[in-house]
Amino acid sequence: MTSSTFKVSGLRAGILGKEIVKGIDLEIHSGQVHAIMGPNGSGKSTLSHVLMGRPGYEVISGSATIDGIELLGMPIWQRAQAGLFIALQYPIEVPGVSLENALGEAFAARGQDRSMVYEKVLAEAKRLDFDEKFLSRSLNVDLSGGEKKRNETLQLGVLEPKFAILDEIDSGLDIDALRDVSRRIEAATTEFSLGVLAITHYSRLLKELKPDVIHVMAGGKIIDTGGPELADKLEKTGYSAYGLKDEEPIVI
Repeated sequence: MTSSTFKVSGLRAGILGKEIVKGIDLEIHSGQVHAIMGPNGSGKSTLSHVLMGRPGYEVISGSATIDGIELLGMPIWQRAQAGLFIALQYPIEVPGVSLENALGEAFAARGQDRSMVYEKVLAEAKRLDFDEKFLSRSLNVDLSGGEKKRNETLQLGVLEPKFAILDEIDSGLDIDALRDVSRRIEAATTEFSLGVLAITHYSRLLKELKPDVIHVMAGGKIIDTGGPELADKLEKTGYSAYGLKDEEPIVI
């Protein structure tokens, strides 16, 4: 499989006239896992929304590309076709649209055979211990928080994007669900060379989803970058080492 690069350069963005992301530079290659950690209000989720193109957010300057293709300015569906996927912190419910139908439309939009979807969905559901009774339901309707996160991960496995943004995918997961979700994503980094940008408060996600690089974000900027050992440091010191208020505990 051809190696790809997701590059963010000098990204500044905000909402309602307030600048929140204040100059972010990232470069993620196929198969790599980058994690962004930081206290509440540091701009982590805003970064994910801007990269995926959520309405209401304003890009002030900078760029975000996959293999040199500029994503900023594209509608969300075109960013998805370029190879970008986002697992939402709060997955939305879509009444009247089943998971299989949604993924079938995604396959068709990419010129792929939608008849392949059913078997791929069943295989992913088994890997994630996701009850097959949910597959014919409206997307995310009447699912628990953990079931929705399994569902998001199932979609990632079926669609096989080049890069995935995980916006606090570990939020609300019990130990079993966290293990299943993080192990599936970790496997994807080798199975189809998925590149990952994981946004999290908790180092527990990174026990299964092995990071290559960890970034600390505060005040809309990346203030430190290191290897997996940086998560161990944060477990011990919190964000006080950076002169920041540790608004969210970092726990295993």
